[in-house]
Amino acid sequence: MIEATNAPEKPITYPEEIQFTSSWRKYQQRILDHLDEHMANGHLHIIAPPGSGKTVLGLEVAIRLNKPTLILAPTIAIRNQWIQRFCELFLRVNTAPEWISNDIRKPAFMTVVTYQGLHAACNNLQEYESETDEEEEHILQTIKSANPNLDNIVKGLKLQRINTIVVDEAHHLKNEWWQTLTRVKEKLNPVIVGLTATPPYDVSPNEWQRYIEFNGSVDAEISVPELVIEGDLCPHQDYIHFTFPTAAENEKIKAFRAQIEALFLELKTNETLISAIENHPVWINPAEHLEWIYTNLSCYSACLIFLHANNREIHQLHIEVIGDQKLKIPELDYHWMETLLNFYLYQEKVHFKLFEEHAKQLENKLKRCGAMEKKQINFSNNKVVSQSLTSSLSKLNGISTIVDFEFKQLGHGLRMVILSDYIRKEFYSNTPENKLELTKIGVIPIFEQLRRQNTIHKKIGVLTGSMVIIPASARRAFEDKARERRIAQISCTLVPFDTDYLIIYQNEQIKNDLIYIITEIFQQGEIEILIGTKSLLGEGWDAPAINALILASFVGSFVSSNQMRGRAIRTQQGNTGKTGNIWHLATIDATSPTGGDDFDLLKRRFKSFVGISFKSEPGIENGINRLNLPENIIQEAEASKKNSEMFAFAADRENLKQRWQTALEEGISLVEEIKIPFREERPYQEVKAMYLNKTIAHLFATLGSGLLGFGFESLEILARSSRHIKSADQLYFILGIIGTLGLLIFGRLTLKTLRLYLKYRDISKDIQYIGEALLAGLIKTGVIQTDISQIYVQSAVDEHGAVFCHLEGASTFEKSTFINALQEIIAPIDNPRYVIIRKNRFMLFAKQKDYHAVPELIARNKNLAEYFKQQWENHVGSCDLIYTRTLEGRKLLLKSRIKSLSAQFQNKVEHVNKWR
Repeated sequence: MIEATNAPEKPITYPEEIQFTSSWRKYQQRILDHLDEHMANGHLHIIAPPGSGKTVLGLEVAIRLNKPTLILAPTIAIRNQWIQRFCELFLRVNTAPEWISNDIRKPAFMTVVTYQGLHAACNNLQEYESETDEEEEHILQTIKSANPNLDNIVKGLKLQRINTIVVDEAHHLKNEWWQTLTRVKEKLNPVIVGLTATPPYDVSPNEWQRYIEFNGSVDAEISVPELVIEGDLCPHQDYIHFTFPTAAENEKIKAFRAQIEALFLELKTNETLISAIENHPVWINPAEHLEWIYTNLSCYSACLIFLHANNREIHQLHIEVIGDQKLKIPELDYHWMETLLNFYLYQEKVHFKLFEEHAKQLENKLKRCGAMEKKQINFSNNKVVSQSLTSSLSKLNGISTIVDFEFKQLGHGLRMVILSDYIRKEFYSNTPENKLELTKIGVIPIFEQLRRQNTIHKKIGVLTGSMVIIPASARRAFEDKARERRIAQISCTLVPFDTDYLIIYQNEQIKNDLIYIITEIFQQGEIEILIGTKSLLGEGWDAPAINALILASFVGSFVSSNQMRGRAIRTQQGNTGKTGNIWHLATIDATSPTGGDDFDLLKRRFKSFVGISFKSEPGIENGINRLNLPENIIQEAEASKKNSEMFAFAADRENLKQRWQTALEEGISLVEEIKIPFREERPYQEVKAMYLNKTIAHLFATLGSGLLGFGFESLEILARSSRHIKSADQLYFILGIIGTLGLLIFGRLTLKTLRLYLKYRDISKDIQYIGEALLAGLIKTGVIQTDISQIYVQSAVDEHGAVFCHLEGASTFEKSTFINALQEIIAPIDNPRYVIIRKNRFMLFAKQKDYHAVPELIARNKNLAEYFKQQWENHVGSCDLIYTRTLEGRKLLLKSRIKSLSAQFQNKVEHVNKWR
């Protein structure tokens, strides 16, 4: 053991005795072996999932760079973990030496602080650790200024000669924090070591560029399947437990739906609203307001649909503006009503002045009915409905069911963590009995739910920043661990309403030790079910013994939800058979066609989870589709059936291991690609058989043989009639009759054949060719810099007719850029600077036009757009390039948005990650 007192007080390099106490994993060693190459640009940027050992890797890199170091972490818990890991795994001491500081105002050789701590210090504010996302949002609103103290902070860092900055999970940074950190970087000009588990692929191109500029291009990305292969992550699976709102919650939702429907019907025929729209200059004389129409297409469309729903005649002038004589006007629904009201209340500032009083009354009515919040109009959902679902009390029963199930499977080998958003201390009672009605979801309500039903003596504990409860049976183990940490005495008392539990009183001095002690006795099995807040246990906290996790959290981003899930997927030394079950809770809204807000949130979360599929042939992919959920999950019978199926899968942990093994053998890397679903309601194989084997082939054969036979018969008729033909006019007359008969007999067949040919052309080839044109365009922009000989576009069609396309051989950033740009081309046209009009001809007479947006990265420059057009013509076919910022271009944009072929993919094109 190295004694802390032996370390130099103010070193200028790391002590020579420092050495990592364990062995390096393969990917860690690979990065360290090529460290000089990675650091050539002054940056090291590593992406690896939770549990992959990024912290120790970052510490080793800092030691090898051997310069004074600033380490930045997203939370105080993770900040403390950095110091703890460094002391335990490198210095082999229990107490941090004086040359390690966690105060940015008093930096040392190694300074470990949070991003918010740095930002607060640069703005002369107090650092504040939040327990909930609501508190964090309040902090973000408070800590905003122009960094008046930044120069003093930088001066202190320069005195310490800080030359290395390690940024942990830098995707957490809000705009204000980015500005502070960027200015610190500019003034210090340090080496940057960037470590992240979940890169912000879901952000805008500008945000991604900012992230890359700070961290440098990605040097290495390690995927979940790779780490399962290497034995760093265990086989694991995500499961969903579906519940339905309680009777009281359901009444709230139904009341809201009924109120909204009544409001919608009232507004649908509101004479004042009709009069306001009818008398708007755009409606009276559209030809004089073309620029406005083309710039405000959604508002114009909403007016058109609203007046049409009220049986107002759509004047020919409007049909001419749209450019489609056969325009089918959609039904007025909630979406179009929201657009119309937004236009009426907020967007139009001049022409509705006569209706100001009516607008004010309408606004108040929308607020009273719950259809408006902060000037956002929403007829489908509101805060009351969302909260009824996300924090439904039915989830308490769901948690009990899952806990009982897992305990039945694993017995006292269960190591379960339940994460919630809020503590809800008001449900803790200091009386001899706690019979408080549990009306909210939170740590204490979950504890109470489980405690009250704990007939088989499961060992339940609570760990939050302000409340700690342990089973009374764990007291001796707790005290032993406290003595090891040189803590003489910790104040505790029996829980007043249940002597089977102890409540531990804590203070700031022992808070971090307390987290460590509770974690240790949990790992030992003195606590089998640990309930805590996601802010404390969701990130940075490490307990490899976890084999089951319930995410009772509904507040959380793409990043934090993946971090929470990462608690359960780490391997445990000495437990080679470990598997992890991760349980998600979803309360279904049967009144919503999508299942409601809570389920929609879960679908979004699943985009960042990579795992094994439930399909007959196991594969590894992201997204909720891998769980094979039925379309009618909104029916209680179907949800109950799926819950039973989930439990059956979750019970067979041996099968889970086998499915991972089988799936891992099917691929070599995790590929990010775009998925375009088959666009027919009928099954793909049925349509494919019709297209390839039957109908079209038969139509062509029938048409061909029919025409041939008809031709011979016609010649025979002509031969027999030749003696009666006296003049050329009579010959033409007979030929005309034959031609007319042929057209009547075969014209319909020909049109049907042509229509099927155009409808079912091979879209996978289309995507391949479009991808190749796009790749050439992106190379021209300079965004893709990998050697062109190493990269290529790959597309494929699966058994369901879905088309997949990705870029092979490029960097992570380049692949994501390609996928995002391809989605812009395929998705419905919105408001691009340039539009590509693809022109197709079939047998030289049937003309078809498809409309596609030119991606933003290419459309920003005229020369790039024209180069993309050339590439399109080379790879895809004939096309026109239209600049939409002219009046004529706007008119075409309006037409293309209405007629665009790509519109049929609306809300269906998605990004997926597959192990291939």
